[in-house]
Formats: sequence, structure tokens, C-alpha cells
Amino acid sequence: MIIDVPELALVALVGISGSGKSTFAGQHWKPTQVLSSDFFRGLVADDENDQSASADAFEVLHYVAGKRLAAGRLTVVDATNLQSHARAGLIKTAREHDVLPVAIVLDVPESVAWERTQGRPDRTFDRRVLTRMHRDLRRTLGQLAKEGFRKIHVLRGVDEIAAAEIRYEKLFNDRKDEHGPFDIIGDVHGCRAELESLLTKLDYEIIRDASGRPVDAVHGHNKAVFVGDLVDRGPDSPGVLRLVMGMVAAGHAICVPGNHEQKLARKLNGRTVQLTHGLPETLEQLDAEPAEFVAEVRAFIDGLVSHYVLDDGKLVVAHAGLKEAYHGRASGRVRSFALYGETTGETDEYGLPVRYPWAREYRGSAAVVYGHVPTPTPEWINNTICLDTGCVFGGALTALRWPSRELVAVPAAKEYYAPIRPMSAEPEKPDQGLDIADVTGRRHLDYGYGRTTVPAENAAAALEVMGRFSVDPETLIWLPPTMAPCTSSTVEGYLEHPSAAFADLRAAGVDRVVCEEKHMGSRAVVRISVSGEGDAIWTRTGRPFFGPRMDGPLLDRARTAAAPIFAELETDWLLIDAELLPWSAKAGSLIRDQYAAVGAAGRAALPAALSMLEQVAGRGLDVAGLRDRLALRSAEIDGYSAAYRAYVKPTDGLDGVTLAPFAFLAGAGVTYADKDHDWHLALADRLVSADPKLFTPTRRMIVDLADPVAEAAATEWWLTLTGAGGEGMVVKPWIGLAGTDRNGRLVQPGVKCRGREYLRIIYGPEYTRPEQLDRLRQRNLGRKRSLALREHGLGLAALDRLAEGAPAWRVHELVFAILAAESEPVDPRL
Repeated sequence: MIIDVPELALVALVGISGSGKSTFAGQHWKPTQVLSSDFFRGLVADDENDQSASADAFEVLHYVAGKRLAAGRLTVVDATNLQSHARAGLIKTAREHDVLPVAIVLDVPESVAWERTQGRPDRTFDRRVLTRMHRDLRRTLGQLAKEGFRKIHVLRGVDEIAAAEIRYEKLFNDRKDEHGPFDIIGDVHGCRAELESLLTKLDYEIIRDASGRPVDAVHGHNKAVFVGDLVDRGPDSPGVLRLVMGMVAAGHAICVPGNHEQKLARKLNGRTVQLTHGLPETLEQLDAEPAEFVAEVRAFIDGLVSHYVLDDGKLVVAHAGLKEAYHGRASGRVRSFALYGETTGETDEYGLPVRYPWAREYRGSAAVVYGHVPTPTPEWINNTICLDTGCVFGGALTALRWPSRELVAVPAAKEYYAPIRPMSAEPEKPDQGLDIADVTGRRHLDYGYGRTTVPAENAAAALEVMGRFSVDPETLIWLPPTMAPCTSSTVEGYLEHPSAAFADLRAAGVDRVVCEEKHMGSRAVVRISVSGEGDAIWTRTGRPFFGPRMDGPLLDRARTAAAPIFAELETDWLLIDAELLPWSAKAGSLIRDQYAAVGAAGRAALPAALSMLEQVAGRGLDVAGLRDRLALRSAEIDGYSAAYRAYVKPTDGLDGVTLAPFAFLAGAGVTYADKDHDWHLALADRLVSADPKLFTPTRRMIVDLADPVAEAAATEWWLTLTGAGGEGMVVKPWIGLAGTDRNGRLVQPGVKCRGREYLRIIYGPEYTRPEQLDRLRQRNLGRKRSLALREHGLGLAALDRLAEGAPAWRVHELVFAILAAESEPVDPRL
């Protein structure tokens, strides 16, 4: 016997003690899917047979069931479920989470159940209890449907129970396996001519019957999706219905119901409804149609499903929209929301209901496309968009192409029906501003390149920085990831060496790299636009760089230099990753307080100590060993001072300040993460050519990792670079920012290989001593590398969402997570 169960449901097993419910549950479901009343009695009372604990046990059971259903997990309740009050609790739980309640009844003879009960030492009740249960079961069979169970399966006898097979069925609204492309069409309202024009503009071929009436429309690849409100107010509701019904029947379209279809269906089914809002016109038009066509219309509307979840859950279509908790759910209130939306209970000056702005609070990853409320211009609001552009009111009929998100529209031929509320009087779109609730507390993020958890304490630290110091959070669309150093080198005298960097990337499956000069400055993210609106420059922790007095002129010059690039890339803004030089321009106080103080103290004390030792040696005392140690120490201090002094240069305002760009991250509607580094650096060179005083070039070498000669040349280049005071180089996968390994996983976007002398600043003057190098070579890079990859993936995901036109909060939550990750305890010298 086949038992059809929805993929998401609350399944109640019903049967007397000894009917085999637990055995049946164990055969058909995983242990985690089954909630046993006996188990929960044991949890709360240490005795599964303590009936006095039943109330507490079921309270906990319902709580756990609710948590599972909220997470979209099938849940089975193993209890007798013979009393109406017990079943009422399950029905209530199912309705609260908008899932279907299903009853599976195991009806075995009382004699069989009694025989089984006698074989269980933990069952001590007499047969009269079982007889009463059996009587309750007979009464229960006639009540289940009335109580609200949507599916009821009765298995009679031991053989039927043993032969039962569970088969899962998708909910009617589940079309995740359909990937389109889709053309989602807004409220038509009887405007057949405009619908034909729009379909033609969308490259559909209109199919007509012998009398010339449109009965289908065919596209080579796309499928149309109608958001409802096909009828009322317009001149030809039957014509629209005939065309859409034909497309749906042929598999060329799908359709969700609108509130106007719902009202029409109620009228056609003999219900009493108010003849308002264009319904009289539709009824008059249908009176001229054959009775069989009207019957087809009634059947078509009755068969429409409240909403659809499409394209792996990335797209939801409902007439009036749908909040995230209702996606893929099935209940009366889900259907009501999909048809009518949610109102505040108030009416506006036109007597129309005031609608609750659910889109303002929407935070789902699925795009929700809907209609219902006419709007002059469709706009994305928190990953939702309304396509009702008031065609019947003289506006336009609009379609959204998915997944490209292109909007296509045709104007109405005229105003067919005067709107109650003028189109220009539509309420302003909900505020898309950021909400602190989106980033506070412990959060789990699935960002496409991986999953991460943001601890509450890290979020609090990031909020402190962002709340007090950062640029406008809506401007902060990307932060650079931290960068991991190469594996510690075994080359004598070196902690980091190109050979180790090349080996790291070769091990990750990278066969070609670019070695970029690592500028010793301060990381700078630059956002410039053609108009200058929203331009900003910020640090790697999101702070404004210098302040308005200097940032403004710097951005003006960068905008001027980039003018040809805006035109070439067909974008009105650019996001650029760069380094601002010299280091001292931004880190002057750090250099004075942390580095120069150490150098000054060493240079003052050590020569005096050496002079004293010379005098002591002149008196015949043996201090050679101590003098040699201090002489070494003095040389190391000199090297330490020379290292940081190489990055200290005089500046006066912007005089002496330069930018070294090395990656163009994004533009309007596009991310450039798929471009190779030749592309990025060629654009950077053009900025240098346009304004060589402001921009500094990034020297580089391309290296084939299968060519030892090329590696040797790059190593020699690095030695020359660092020998002249350079910080070192960054070795990056040549393919670009989104390079992956053999398994398709992200690889490090860059491995830094710092020069021998530069590392004195990081690890101290004496770090090159053999014993110090041996100790430092044991440094643990795992946590740093993991953090670098996580921040890199979050940044790429932020750029992807930005390119998709995602709402600001969806970009910001990822950028905020990067900033929060910077609070993790990692050795800052790495």
C-alpha cells in the first residue's frame, strides 16, 4: 500500500498501545525525524511510563516539533493520539508553521495489540485500558478530517501495515527544479492587446485559432510566469484568460492567482460577492462567451496555486508578495497573504486598505516578484520587486526577465479604468536602510563560497568600529581580506622566500602566477564615479582615509584620470583596490610611537655601551664576548632603523602622496573578479599614465610554475627588489581574484613573501639570528590562512551581490562579517 506524504508535513501516528507505531516509525523514518511521547516523558520524568508527566512531555514535544517545522524538516509524532485534545495540539503546531498535518492510523485487532502488550514488561495496565483505547480509535476515525488533517491514511491489519510504503510528494508550490529562463509578467487586468504586444516584444510567437483569437504563445527557450490579476477593469478579460489558459495548458506558462481571479471564481461558484472594482465588466464580457468556456475559466482559477518557488529556491512568485517564513508553505494564511498581502487594519484617504510594508523587513535570499499594488516604476526593494505598473490605468505592462533581471515594458494604449488612488499618489517605496538586527548577535552566513559563523563578541567589536569610525555603512561595499604569508622557508638566513611561495601555490593546483611588487603603504579602497556622487576612499577597516579636506581632492584627481576607463567599461562608477604611499602618510604616529622609539633608544644606548666596553678592555679586562654581542646588537638596531626609515617620506597635504592601484573590483552591475591580473594591472597602468604624480605603477613578473628558469628569474627579481629597500612581493594566481583549486575551491588570492630586512620591523632587530629563525619557522599559519580565505570568499560574495543589484543589507552583512573576522585572535605579525 502506497502512502503519499508531503515532503514537508507534520505526520501524526495514530493507534492503540501495541499497534506497532514505534516499529513502523523506525522502519520508515530516521530516528531524528520521529518525536516519541514516551521519549519525552523520559526526558522530563526519568520514566517513559509516568503518565503524570504527559502534559510537560507534550509541551516539550510540541516545542521541538515547532523548531523542526520552522526549519523546513518533516516531523513524525509517535504517540497514541487517540484524544481530540492531543490531536488539537498537533494541528495547532502544524498551522502555526503553515505545513500540512497528516494522520497515519495503524488499526490492528485488539487481540494482537494485547498479545504484544503482555510481552512488554514495562506495560503494566490491564486489558480494560486497551479496550477503551480501541473504542477511542473507532471514534477517532470519523473525526480526523473534521479536525483539520489534510491527508488521512488508515492501515488495517498487520499485513497491510507491514506492506505499507511511504512515498514523498512535492507540494504544489514547489517547482524548484524549473530553472527558466522566465518572463514574469505583471497585472494584465483584461488588457489583451498590451499583453500580445509585450509577448511579441519578449520574442514569443502568438498562436491563434481559426477565428484569429490568441490561444497560445511560444518562446524557443523561455517560460512566461503570470503574477495574477488577469481580469477586471480592462476591455477583454476573456481574451486574456483564453491566451493565458492556453499557454498554461501547453506548458508554455505558469500562473498564480490574483485577488481578482479569486473574487471572480467565488462569483462563478455561486457565492455572494460585491460587484465592484471591475468585476461587473468582466461578468458582462463572459456573458458573451460559451458556457463551456466559462466552466473552463472556473476550473482554471480553482486549480491555481497560491505561489511558486522556482529555480532552486532563488525565485518566488506570488500575486501580493510573500514574506520568507511562508515560502514553500501551504496553509490558509499563506494563500491569503499571497492573494491580498497584509494590511494594518487602517484605510487611507481614498478608502483603500493601508498595506503593511513587508518588503521593508524582507531579508530572504530568494527574490520575490509580485504585483497587486500599482506603482509608476518597478524598483528592487530588499530583493523584492512589484511588476504592477498600472497598465489598465494608462500606465504600462511590465515583465521581468529572470535570471537576467532585465525589465521589459509596453505602454498602455489608453486609460481603460480610472484608478481610485492616483498613480502619482502611491506611497513612497519602503526605506532600504540598514538594520542593526542584521548584524548583531551570533550569526550564521551561507555566502555562496562557503559558510561561516560570526560570534556575538566579534560582531560587537565590528559594530564598535563601524558605529564610531567607519564611512557610511551603505558606502562600505567591500573590505580587503587579510593576507597569509608563504610557508616558512628553509633557505638559510630567510624566514620567507619565493621558493616557498611558489611551492604553496603549486600545491594548490595553480600553474601560473603573477608576482606583484608589494608596496609598503596603507591599504586603500577607492570608489569613484562619473558624477562624483557617493565617492569615497577608506582603509582596510572601513575608516575614512584622511578626512574630507584631503579625500575630496584626491578622489577628484582619480576620477579625472579614470574618465576613459568609465567609457570603455560602460560603467558610471568603479571600485578599486590600491595601496596608498608612503606608509608614513597614514601611519606616522604608529611609526613614531612603536618603531622609531625602539630604534632611537637602541642607537642612543648601544654606542655608549660599546664605548664604555672599549675603555674597560683598555684596562686589560676581558670583555670581548660582551662587546661582540653588543656590536651585533648595534648592527641589528641600525638595520631595524634603516628598514622602517625606507618607508618614511615627507608629505605636505597630497604632495608626496601616491596611490598604487592593482585591482579593479566592480562597476555598475558587474564584478571584475573573473578577469585575469594582466587585465587589472593594464588598467592600473593607464591610471599611472593619466596622472603619474598621483598614481604609482606596480612592477610585476608573470611566472609559469612548471619553468624552473622563470622561477629563478623571479627569485632574483625579488632579491633585487628587497635589497633596494622594497617590502617584498605578493604571489597571486594569474587567473584572477576568483582562482580555484582542482576541486573548485577558492585558493589564496595572494601569498605574501616579505623581504629579509623588512621582516626586522615585524619580528624585531635580532630575528635573523639562527636560533631566532629556527623558533620562528615553527609559526602556525593554519588559522591565518583559514581567515584569509574566509574573508576573501565573503568579499567576493559581497561583490557578486552588488553586481546582482541585491539590497544594501545583503551586501553589508558580508562586509560586516569581514570586519568582525578581524577580531579573531591571530598572530598580528603573520
